Amino acid sequence: MELLAAAFSAACAVDHDSSTSESDARDSAAGHLPGSESSSTPGNGATPEEWPALADSPTTLTEALRMIHPIPADSWRNLIEQIGLLYQEYRDKSTLQEIETRRQQDAEIEDNTNGSPASEDTPEEEEEEEEEEPASPPERKALPQICLLSNPHSRFNLWQDLPEIRSSGVLEILQPEEIKLQEAMFELVTSEASYYKSLNLLVSHFMENERMRKILHPSEAHILFSNVLDVLAVSERFLLELEHRMEENIVISDVCDIVYRYAADHFSVYITYVSNQTYQERAYKQLLQEKAAFRELISQLELDPKCKGLPFSSFLILPFQRITRLKLLVQNILKRVEERSERECTALDAHKELEMVVKACNEGVRKMSRTEQMICIQKKMEFKIKSVPIISHSRWLLKQGELQQMSGPKTSRTLRTKKLFHEIYLFLFNDLLVICRQIPGDKYQVFDSAPRGLLRVEELEDQGQTLANVFILRLLENADDREATYMLKASSQSEMKRWMTSLAPNRRTKFVSFTSRLLDCPQVQCVHPYVAQQPDELTLELADILNILDKTDDGWIFGERLHDQERGWFPSSMTEEILNPKIRSQNLKECFRVHKMDDPQRSQNKDRRKLGSRNRQ
Repeated sequence: MELLAAAFSAACAVDHDSSTSESDARDSAAGHLPGSESSSTPGNGATPEEWPALADSPTTLTEALRMIHPIPADSWRNLIEQIGLLYQEYRDKSTLQEIETRRQQDAEIEDNTNGSPASEDTPEEEEEEEEEEPASPPERKALPQICLLSNPHSRFNLWQDLPEIRSSGVLEILQPEEIKLQEAMFELVTSEASYYKSLNLLVSHFMENERMRKILHPSEAHILFSNVLDVLAVSERFLLELEHRMEENIVISDVCDIVYRYAADHFSVYITYVSNQTYQERAYKQLLQEKAAFRELISQLELDPKCKGLPFSSFLILPFQRITRLKLLVQNILKRVEERSERECTALDAHKELEMVVKACNEGVRKMSRTEQMICIQKKMEFKIKSVPIISHSRWLLKQGELQQMSGPKTSRTLRTKKLFHEIYLFLFNDLLVICRQIPGDKYQVFDSAPRGLLRVEELEDQGQTLANVFILRLLENADDREATYMLKASSQSEMKRWMTSLAPNRRTKFVSFTSRLLDCPQVQCVHPYVAQQPDELTLELADILNILDKTDDGWIFGERLHDQERGWFPSSMTEEILNPKIRSQNLKECFRVHKMDDPQRSQNKDRRKLGSRNRQ
């Protein structure tokens, strides 16, 4: 322990030589380590230059610990084998715990804010205080209570619970923030192991079942299972490399460099699998309806204790869930690494590559479904005006639905409602608005259109009950090359605002967006998952954090998700508001850090890594 303390002190001194105050603070912390009071402790009361035995000491904490605490080769492998949760269970418990932890932090900080006069300090003063904290001798703090999940089949739920960690003494040396970082990297590895276990069950229990092979034609099996064998093989190699990294040292040096390499070179198999999702879902529904033997076999296989009551469909969507979750796990690591460090550079690189993979997956799914949707819409349209080509590779549907058009002057409040309004139907695409009337035979007669960029909307206020939820739509240039105005009535306030937001996306919202980079904004977190029912809605996953851009009195929110800046409407009942301004500000700051642009220093570091990689080759 004494040698470890000395090595730790030397590493910190060298690693932070650019900051005298930080070095002094960490030297002071090392002086309070167990055993550091002993006169035989190297460097007790001395400077790093006075430690000849440590003249060649490593320059990082991880390297210092590696010299003293190697880890048995089988320890991590045994841990992986002990994981008893399927990925679906692992993921749900982890996100629920994340929600509960955020609630507790919100409540604790709010209590401290209400009871502390310092809570009125400005953000600038708070940042200065945070920067000055390392200059004072740190007190021994309790270990952070991060319960990733409670696994009844494994004795080790946390990195700090491992016997090798407990017996090594590193928990007495590492700062709480470093322990949180270790837990974040540990979760990435253990969750990958749980995912591999579930994916392997999809292959061995379902796909390779003898009866399944006899029931399904090879073409049906190919659509249903796609390239899952390729995805499984990549996950296996990925997990093996993560295990090897874990075996190098009880203190994990980094995992994002491995994530970056696999995201850049191997995760394209996810794009292929996820892009097939539309056809996969259709084939599965069709097989359930048309093949009784398939339906009975699936029911039997789902009852097997191995599946733990989970449906077959939950196994099919595993790859898409994993690639999106992996990006969030890297974000969690990125929030905890040292700023302007090598680990921050690798985390940013890994996150950027994963964002590209996730984006390609989303685009693959959308491309398949959008093409079929556009063909279907084109068949239903009959043009009263000059025909407009609907099908285009760069066009997709944003919103469709019925509205009521007002006929007559704005002041005709005395007219009966039946005479005042009549129904029209709108198809809004990303670049085009088509205005129709619904006709018999599930057809639509087109009588006007306009480019989306030439649309303007205006809300009417205080117009009485008859004109409630009415807004004005202006076409600056319609199908007849002239300006046209429509007064439209929606069925509710939320429907009116949703149409106005879709028709004029750059219209100013009630609250600010993520890109405004303010330090506070109304926020909610998702506590119930929600699947979008319309194109302008946003699918929510548990623990998603969203900025509120607009909201209605009848229970709908227009929000912007922080981790990917996707926007859309969702029911407010699916979320709960984050009331504490410090938590909201912290969420925004972390998000700004995750999505910050490349700086020159980071680019130089990235170039050095690439050059070093070429030299090794």
